[in-house]
Amino acid sequence: MPTGTLEGIFALRERGTNVATEIRAGLTTFMVMAYIIFVNPIILGYVGVPGLDGKGLPFAATLTVTCLTAGVLSIAMGLWTNYPFVLAPGMGLNAVVAFELVAGRGLTWPQAMTIIFLEGVAITLLVLTRFREAMLDAVPLGLKRAISIGIGLFIAFIGFFTAGFVTKPASSPVPVGLGSLAGLPSAVFLIGFVLTAWLMARRVRGALLLGIVLTTLVAIALNGLTAGWKGFATPGAAQLPVAIVQWPDFSTFGRLDFGVAARLGLVTTVLVTFSIMLSDFFDTMGTIIGVGGKGGFLDREGRLPRANRVLLVDSLGAVLGGVANSSSNTTYIESAAGVTEGGRTGLVAVVTGALFLVAMWLSPLASVIPAQATAPALIIVGFYMMSVARDVAWDDYEESIPAFVTMLVMPFTWSITNGIGGGFVTYVLIKLLNGRGRQVHWMLYLAAAAFVLYFAMPLLERRLS
Repeated sequence: MPTGTLEGIFALRERGTNVATEIRAGLTTFMVMAYIIFVNPIILGYVGVPGLDGKGLPFAATLTVTCLTAGVLSIAMGLWTNYPFVLAPGMGLNAVVAFELVAGRGLTWPQAMTIIFLEGVAITLLVLTRFREAMLDAVPLGLKRAISIGIGLFIAFIGFFTAGFVTKPASSPVPVGLGSLAGLPSAVFLIGFVLTAWLMARRVRGALLLGIVLTTLVAIALNGLTAGWKGFATPGAAQLPVAIVQWPDFSTFGRLDFGVAARLGLVTTVLVTFSIMLSDFFDTMGTIIGVGGKGGFLDREGRLPRANRVLLVDSLGAVLGGVANSSSNTTYIESAAGVTEGGRTGLVAVVTGALFLVAMWLSPLASVIPAQATAPALIIVGFYMMSVARDVAWDDYEESIPAFVTMLVMPFTWSITNGIGGGFVTYVLIKLLNGRGRQVHWMLYLAAAAFVLYFAMPLLERRLS
């Protein structure tokens, strides 16, 4: 496309940038967040997870739809909003689908993705009716931060569990314990974690992706040299691929099952959808404000011009993610990497989206990557999300104790829904007992009441049966 055309579409000069800068920023953004190409299929495929391996979505098909949705939505974001915001399947939300909805609640994959689709429809309606801003105002800032922190802890715990560093002992009074570190996979994980942490500490751009690639190369080398050592259970992992390029696999696209309400019950379905919507909602709002501030996009009152356009594309990301079976797509905080490189327009998002579409053809190459090579990235992503903890008002117990409950309940109960619900209920009760109930928004009372019913559902079901 001629430079003059790009100037007309993206107003490059007006934003103080040029084509070369925008392309470089797009490449940087892709490198920083491309780990999702491998991590999302591993999470949704239960790769390397004891007891669940082989019960997830197929790796090649999930890689295809991960790249497809990230590519299409990022390009749409760039063209519709002219901001350098990039989308991909959300970390944390994919864990909800895999470990809570499917593994925990026994839903089929089409039923779980229907929950994501419904969440996307609901949050899109909130954007169209401008109700989303009202909901944002209703939830206190401390709980918003706690949701992000709790998801970060959950993701990090999944990383340790997937790597085999943390295990669930078959016969032990404790729920989890330290895994065996004698095998090759454990050695690869430890090497990969130290390597990735070192790259992060040196501020190497694309450290997560580079860590995955280098750890995989180490795994291939060690796997070839130590045939007698306990190797990788996943077929093809840590082995040279027979091919590099393969036709994309769209076999999971469009698989929905609206019988999910009959499976879970209407109340539980609504509450689960609501809790996922809250996680999606607050993560996105924090991202666009944070990246917008870094790029100088916010006005004097801290508002993002054309914010509804950004929120609309982001909301449709959940709809498309559910339909495609890639999990909910959301705006990535890694968009800040492109902004740091000087990216100021939607051309950054278009370049990044195009690279994701190209990556659809590389599933044989991606299947080489063992779970132990991506587990360090999961832990580091959890570290990223934990950084918000410094902004929690720890001295204000009315705010910090509910936030603390939210953070801990998520990983300890293997449930993001439980964490959000526990935080909401604790916050409302403390405010009421302190005589400050009028400070609580009526929407938070409604949500807390719904979560009380949600937690009481097992008891009610036993009584009724």
